Parts: sequence; structure tokens; C-alpha cells
Amino acid sequence: MKKWELNNEISPLTPILEDELKIPPVFANILAQRGISNFEEAKQFFRPSFSDLLDPFSMLGMKKAVDRVLQAKIQNEKVLVYGDYDVDGTCSVTLMYLFLKEIEIDVSFYQPDRYKEGYGISMQSVEWAKKNNVDLVIALDCGVKAIEQANQFKNYSIDLIICDHHLPGNILPFSVAMLNPKQENCSYSFKDLCGCGIGFKLIHAISFELKLDSDLILEYLDLVAIATAADIVPMVDENRVLVKLGLQKINETPRIGIKSLIEFSKRKGLIESSDLVFAISPRINAAGRLGHASMAVELLSSKTSKEAQKWAQLIEDLNMERREIDKKTTEEALILLANDKNKFTSVVCSDNWHKGVVGIVASRLIETYYRPTVVLCNDGDFITGSVRSVKGFDVHAVLVNIGDIFERFGGHKYAAGVTLLPEKLEEFKTRFENEVKALITEDLLVEKIKIDAVLNPMDLVRDKKSTPFPKLFRLVDQLAPFGPGNMRPVFKIKNMINAGYTKVVGETHLKINVKQDGGNVTLDGIGFGLVHLKHLLNDDKLGVDIAFSLEKNEYNGNVKIQLRVRDMKHSI
Repeated sequence: MKKWELNNEISPLTPILEDELKIPPVFANILAQRGISNFEEAKQFFRPSFSDLLDPFSMLGMKKAVDRVLQAKIQNEKVLVYGDYDVDGTCSVTLMYLFLKEIEIDVSFYQPDRYKEGYGISMQSVEWAKKNNVDLVIALDCGVKAIEQANQFKNYSIDLIICDHHLPGNILPFSVAMLNPKQENCSYSFKDLCGCGIGFKLIHAISFELKLDSDLILEYLDLVAIATAADIVPMVDENRVLVKLGLQKINETPRIGIKSLIEFSKRKGLIESSDLVFAISPRINAAGRLGHASMAVELLSSKTSKEAQKWAQLIEDLNMERREIDKKTTEEALILLANDKNKFTSVVCSDNWHKGVVGIVASRLIETYYRPTVVLCNDGDFITGSVRSVKGFDVHAVLVNIGDIFERFGGHKYAAGVTLLPEKLEEFKTRFENEVKALITEDLLVEKIKIDAVLNPMDLVRDKKSTPFPKLFRLVDQLAPFGPGNMRPVFKIKNMINAGYTKVVGETHLKINVKQDGGNVTLDGIGFGLVHLKHLLNDDKLGVDIAFSLEKNEYNGNVKIQLRVRDMKHSI
């Protein structure tokens, strides 16, 4: 059962914002809770601009990196752009590859094969670079732990620039420049850029040195927006600026490849950050999961609609296949976990699972068993897989504590990857369970819904005939783009009963039609995967409280708001 946490605190800034901005107190309090204290801060938050971006040269190593790239341009050297096979890596590679071509550098790109080479800089790619007479490698979204590979580049007299956002180890690989705000002594004030974000800061700095018009690099913000949203980094500070401007680019002048992805996803209207996460990113990811990530780079760098449609269709076919494999694997994993209900972790492994979907499946399992989760599969001589955590628990720290068991591992606080020998599997299960058990608290094992405010039905009635949306929704919509650190507000509404049209749709989803007893305002909503809560609305004498966010619903040309139901409980 989920725990609801209602924010009852009224900030002393709320009446000030209410007066300065002429907004309802409930929305003023939401702004205050997000760190906005006056009109100027609100203006910057709602209307971010390119000038709000930080100075790229404040990032440790940036001047060296820029000088080395410009040396390659002057001396007509061969540059290789290298990136991981996920969305962040793919967007990073596309961004850097296209920009370096734009400034007339001899550039090629390389992404590792997920199955033959694995994550990060592979030794196979080092040999490829040597064979192809590469002078400079720019590694994006990877490289921070590539000690052996960096040494081999050095032996071959190939220079290396690393643009990575993963946590550095105690020893850094040899490089001309390491761009990573998380490394020691880096004064760059924002630490949570994704890999593509760091790549963008490099082209930002290069364009400054070359005195290029800022409009040139604004063209790449669509790729940064997709990578930032997909990598689930905090949607605050500079990330928020990058995504806001990137979404503007996507909605106004989308590049051909992104336009094709939007068409295949059947998204209508303005593209939002949620569309980047749930429609665009899975398709880009499908290339690296079931095919090769370079397919997505080819799509994103397409110059003609015909070329883009070809790659988009191939990727769409892979995505459909991925969804089927994902569903089947999740069902099998849940069967394996049926006898592990009382554990502090979920660890499952099968020789028959596809390496490309284990990360997705790990996230799915947390929806059923809310605890740190590992999904593993056979990968030739090794077992490899993905680790996912629950909010507030640093699973990467756990992996560090038992790091001797792995052949390699790496990642973030909430997501990581591991590789180990088959004979170590049982030891890993035991040690991972014991380590998590020792560090996690019971409170972290309960999924929480943070509720920003309590509303009444009249708050959700439109106040102008010229728009189908109430004022509160229009204000909330301006908080976008949403993501960690700036989540879509969640509200609570009390004592609702079935208004007569609540029904099950698609077997597992609940479409609700509710009102307050005696009231005449009816509200529609959708609860994905919440069919098990339908019984709460069967008795119209017992009201229910609903936790929800607000979203647009478009059907047959009609647009209105609906409740995106997060949970329901009987009213007390």
C-alpha cells in the first residue's frame, strides 16, 4: 500500500507571491515550495533563455578540450566520436558528430555493440581507432572508468577527451581532458548534467572560441532535451533551461528524424517532456537494445524525409518486438519472485532473457515489489544485468561495498549495471540482500505519494469560455518541463463517489467518472494499472479520496482536462 504524504506547510512566501504574481494561494504555495521567492525568480523559471546557461569554461578541463578539438580542425586530423548505446549516448554522438561536421572537422562515429562489446569504451573500439588512423577520440556518456582503454589509446598516440557524468572512481583514466562536473576540484556549479548535456557544453565552448552565432548551437538543443529527459536527471537549474529550449525547438522546427519518431508514436499536439520519456526515448533505445545504436544516429542525422522514414520504420519494428519481449520477460520474472515476497531485494536471473530489456524489466518489477531490484541474464562467459533502486536509497553505494564480486560495474545512485561470473551469482544474491537489509530503512520500502495540496471540485471548473481548461491547470502547465526535482504537482480530492460511468479499459486500467455526494461537478480520470481499485467506487455510500495530477485529454477533436489517478483510498 502506498503512503500519502500531504504537504500542509504554508510558506511565508505564499502571500507575497500571491500578491506579486496575482495567482491563487494554492499555486503560490507550490511555487514557494519549489524555491521561488519573488517575481524575478518566477520570471526566470517560467521564461528561461539561452543567457541563463552557465559559462562552459567554468567546467574543469574545458579549455584543454576546446584547444585540442580546434587543433584537430587546424591540422586536419581524424576525430572519432564515441558514445554509449542508450538514449543519452546516442543523442550525444549525434550532437557531437553533426556539430564537428558543421565546423568542417574530419569526423566519424562509433558506438559499441551491446552484446559483443558491452557498456563503455571497448578494447575493440580502441583497435578500430588505431586501424583507421584516428588522432583524437571524444568519448561521451562513458569513459570515466576506462583506465585500461585510455592507457591503450595513449600507447597508440591517440588523444582522448572524456565527457562523462557518471561517478568517477578513485583513479581517473589518462586523457587530454576530463569533462565531468562530479570530479574533484571542478567548480562548475551544476553537477547534474547528463552526458549529452556535457557534450553540449563542449560545443558551446567551441562555438564561443570560433565566434559562431549562438543560433547555430541552439539547433542541437532538441537532442539535449531528449537525452536529459530520458536519463531521469534532475529537471532543475540548467537542465530545465536546456529541456525547455529543446522542446521549443522540437515543437517549432523539429529535425527530420525526430519528426519521423513523433509520427510513428502517433503523438498529437505539443510535445512535452513526458512524450520524450515515454514515446521518443523507447524508440531510440530500441535500436541499441535489439539492433545497433548506430541506426538511431543515422535516423537523427537524416537529411531527407525518405531517409528518415526508412530508419524510423526499422526502429519502430524493433520497438514493437522489444515490447513483446519486455512483457514476456516481466511475466516470467514475477513468477520467479513469487516466493521472495519477504525479502529486502529482488534478484532474478535467466539464461533465456534478452540483455536488451533487463533494465526495463527491473523498473517494471519495482512497480510490484517496491525494493532494490536486479535483473540478470546470461551473456556468454558472464552474467550481466541492470540494477534499479527505490527513491532515497543509493544502490550504487551498495555495489561499491561489494565491488570485489564483480568483473565490472558502474552507474548512478538509482540505476547501475553489473557484470559477474556465473559461479558468483549465489554469492551476489546473498551479499546484495544482506547489504541492502543492513542499510535500508522500512520507510524507504514503502512507495510514497507526495501531495502538494487538497482541492475541491470547483477548483477544476473552467473559468473562461474561451478555453477548456481551468485557471489552476493553465498555471500548473507552465511549471513544465517536469522531471525529478520539478515533478508534476499531485493533488488530493476528498469524498468522491461513482457518477455512473466508471469502467475498466484495456483489462488493467480504470477509467473513472466521479463527483462529490450531493455535488453537480463531475470529473473524469484515468488510472493506468489501477483496475484493482475499482471496488472502492462500487459503493456510492462510501466516498473515496483520490490522489491525482492534472493532464490534457484529447478525444475525437475535443480537448479537456482529466485526472491522472495515482491512487485511491476510502475517505476517513
